[in-house]
Amino acid sequence: MSKRAVLLLNLGSPKSYDVEDVRAYLREFLGDRRVLDGNPVARWLLLHGVILRKRPPVSAEAYKKVWMKDGPPLLVFTEQLRAALAAELGLGVFAAMRYGEPSTRDVVAGLVRAGVEDLLVFPQYPHFAMSSYETAVVRVREELRRQAPGMRVHIYEPFYAAPGYIEALVESAQLWLGRPFDRLLFSFHGVPLRHLRREIPDYPDCHEARDCCPGNVALQARDYRHQCFATLEAFAWAAGVPREKCDIAFQSRLGRAVWIRPYTDVVLRNLPAQGVRRLLVLCPAFTADCLETLEEIQMQGRKTFLEAGGESFEQIPCLNAHPAYVRFLAAEARAFWDGRV
Repeated sequence: MSKRAVLLLNLGSPKSYDVEDVRAYLREFLGDRRVLDGNPVARWLLLHGVILRKRPPVSAEAYKKVWMKDGPPLLVFTEQLRAALAAELGLGVFAAMRYGEPSTRDVVAGLVRAGVEDLLVFPQYPHFAMSSYETAVVRVREELRRQAPGMRVHIYEPFYAAPGYIEALVESAQLWLGRPFDRLLFSFHGVPLRHLRREIPDYPDCHEARDCCPGNVALQARDYRHQCFATLEAFAWAAGVPREKCDIAFQSRLGRAVWIRPYTDVVLRNLPAQGVRRLLVLCPAFTADCLETLEEIQMQGRKTFLEAGGESFEQIPCLNAHPAYVRFLAAEARAFWDGRV
């Protein structure tokens, strides 16, 4: 039997919350044309003339607020997941970051040194977007072609509505769902509307908290907004949460361009005026807690909601290394190697 392994792919974090380390990380992250797209000259001017001058001190302060004893939250929780999945499967499980360290290049080199011949890659992005799933997959394929052209590789598809993923989300949220709440807000990472129009040229400029996306099944495989709604609908049904108690929003927008809507910060400001006093927030686009969930939602989002008149705000943690999520990944790996997927 060939030597098997699993590779977890995630976004990445700076080496530290030092301003220069954050600047180096942002240079790599926002220098990716699948993240900051458009005219190359305009991109360069925006990145080097504006973003890398103004944003690093602000981001460094935000990272400092959430930094853990063992490092940035994303890396800490990813390592916990890697170790738990390795114990569950009884084989090598590796973790690589699209940006920063451990780099995709170095981890692929480690796979080669370990003699891995049969690799299952799990991008830790449940939904397809060119700025997350696609860029991570393109990068790992490049390194595998360069360093390990003979390795058998399977890339796991986005799992936004996979029963095991939904079950893991529901199980991880049970403690919070068992308490009284007025509304459950699903806050997904946003993407610029123009990214969706690269896939679907006539994509509508959606403003409402409903799935008004094109109904073409073939297109839905690359329709991020539709996939987010699919996760919400599947979760609400599985958890027994009335659909009218669920809202959706999109966070983490950058710049002045139109991103998919509604925007999380705007929704948080408006909910108390609608009579929502006790709010739960779930961030299903993130499998591991990170800056965007811990600082942007748990800190800034809470402040926004409470100052607008809300009374109770709780963010349900991401899946991290929850046993139900480990079981889902392990079951999918076994099914793959058994030839069932």
